[in-house]
Amino acid sequence: MAKGKIAVTLVKSTIGTTEKVKANVRGLGLRKLNETRELENTPAVRGMIKKVIHLLSIKE
Repeated sequence: MAKGKIAVTLVKSTIGTTEKVKANVRGLGLRKLNETRELENTPAVRGMIKKVIHLLSIKE
């Protein structure tokens, strides 16, 4: 993985969560379970991850 990247995987469903949580997950580019995205390691992305960490698996 390139330096300054974070691999984020959606491991739990967004069913039953609030619209804000769903919007954060969509903002990270995740739509389906077990989908992985490689994102830049920026303060904005880390803040979005922090809000929905209970639904994600993360590798740096």
